[in-house]
Amino acid sequence: MATPTAPHFPSGKPRVVVTRHLMPQVEARMSELYDAVLNESDRPMSREELVEAMRDCDVLVPTVTDRIDADMIAECGERLGLIANFGAGTEHIDLAAAAKRRIIVTNTPGVFTDDTADIAMAMILGVPRRIREGTQLVRRGEWTGWAPSGLLGRKIGGKVLGIIGMGRIGQAVAHRARAFGLEIAYYARKPLPEAAERMFAARFVADLDELVAQADILTLHCPLTQETRGMIDARRIALMKQGASIINTARGELIDQEALVEALHEGRLAGAGLDVYPEEPKVDKRLLDHPNVMTLPHIGSATVEGREASGEKVIANIRFWADGHRPPDQVLTGLI
Repeated sequence: MATPTAPHFPSGKPRVVVTRHLMPQVEARMSELYDAVLNESDRPMSREELVEAMRDCDVLVPTVTDRIDADMIAECGERLGLIANFGAGTEHIDLAAAAKRRIIVTNTPGVFTDDTADIAMAMILGVPRRIREGTQLVRRGEWTGWAPSGLLGRKIGGKVLGIIGMGRIGQAVAHRARAFGLEIAYYARKPLPEAAERMFAARFVADLDELVAQADILTLHCPLTQETRGMIDARRIALMKQGASIINTARGELIDQEALVEALHEGRLAGAGLDVYPEEPKVDKRLLDHPNVMTLPHIGSATVEGREASGEKVIANIRFWADGHRPPDQVLTGLI
C-alpha cells in the first residue's frame, strides 16, 4: 500500500480537475480550498482531454463515465498523485496501473446505499405489478376502466427474492424487501454472520446457479469484475423460473444483454427492471419496446442529499492527501 507524504504544490494549493458538473455547494467549496478546474458545461471529457488534464493536475476527480485505463495512466506524467473518484465503483479505473505509478485512488463508499436500494425496490415491486404497462396505458388514453382481468400482475408477498451480492446495497434491499413479505435468499463470496441473516430473515445459497433457479425475482448488487462480467448469461437465464424477472441497478455488463432480450421476447421472463446498460447512454430499442421492461436512466444514486454527501467525501479525501495523510476512503489494491 502506498503511504502518502505531504506533496508540494507550487501555487500553494493542489490543482484539482473535476470531470463533470457537481452540486453547486461542492464546487464552491472545492474552488475555495483548491486550484479547482470545473466542468461547467457538464460535457463528458474525451480520452484525449482526460489525458491532458491528468498531465496538468495534482488531483483528478472522475466519475463512473470516465474510463481511465493503463495507457492513459502511463501517459499522465509525474504530477498526478491522487484520483479522487466521485462514486463508490472504481471498475472504470485501472487500479493496478495507478498503484504501480504510486497514484492514490479514493472513492465515496456508503453514500448511495439507501438511494440505490430504494430504486431497486421500486423495480422489484414495479415489474411484477406491470407498472410501466399501466402507466403507458393511461398516458395513451387507452384505459377503458377497471376490469376483473385487466393488467394482472403477480403478487409480491411470499415470492423468493434472489440477491446476488450482499454488501451494503444488497443488505439495504433485503431490509426493505422483508417488509413486503418477500422470502430473501442470497449469494455472495461468503455468508453473512448468523445474526445478520436473522435480522434480514435471509438464507445463504452457496451455488449461484441454485439461487438463480430458486428466484422469482433476481436482483443484482455486485461489482463488475472479470469474474462477474456476463455472469447472467443465456445458460443461467435458462435456469430461471418461467415468468421470473431480473432487476439490475449495479452494472449493465453483468448481464448478457442478447440473452436477456431473447428471454423477454420469448416470454420466458415476465419482465426486467434496468437502471444500467452495457453501452450507456445507448439503450437497446428492443428493451425500450418491451411492455414490461422498466428502463431508468441510471438514477440509482440521483438524490440531492447523496450527491452532496459524495462531493463532501471527495473533498475530505483530497484534504487528507494534501496534508500528507492517508485518505479515509483509499481504495486498497494490495499491490503496493
